[in-house]
Amino acid sequence: MTTHALILCTHNSARSVLAEAMLNHWAARLQRDVRAHSAGSAPSGRVNPLALRVLADAGVDTTGLRSKSWDAFAMAAAPPLRIVITVCDSAAAESCPLWRSAAAEQPVRVHWAYPDPSRVTGDEAARQSAFELTRQALGYRLLQLLALPIETMADADLRTALVEIGRR
Repeated sequence: MTTHALILCTHNSARSVLAEAMLNHWAARLQRDVRAHSAGSAPSGRVNPLALRVLADAGVDTTGLRSKSWDAFAMAAAPPLRIVITVCDSAAAESCPLWRSAAAEQPVRVHWAYPDPSRVTGDEAARQSAFELTRQALGYRLLQLLALPIETMADADLRTALVEIGRR
């Protein structure tokens, strides 16, 4: 059964989209039955072009990436979520909807904080570097997530492991 993970950031234009693309990329390469999605509480309606650029430069498929509302994942037709990861502090502080979950309980929810690469100032190279560093940092943690025996882990153990990954 596919493990669905939702990555949240308020505007769903950079960090959460980077994480969605990276998790799907690594899951496919490692032949793991994990599917990532991303959303935001106040989606901007567009993906930051620098996020798309660093993904493409890393050989990650950007087809279908878009900024969307987290409300879509609370609907009956939404995939059943096992994991919800917030990647920005403002999204972590917000009250989330009730998600459609694979279990009777709500999905395992953790927070992995990342600075917003969209806020970096400077020339184009400095801004692109901020996005690339964020992509790499997300990829590092997501590879650790994919190394877990997710399918056989109890929710409490999965949460503990994901919190620990977030501390690294």
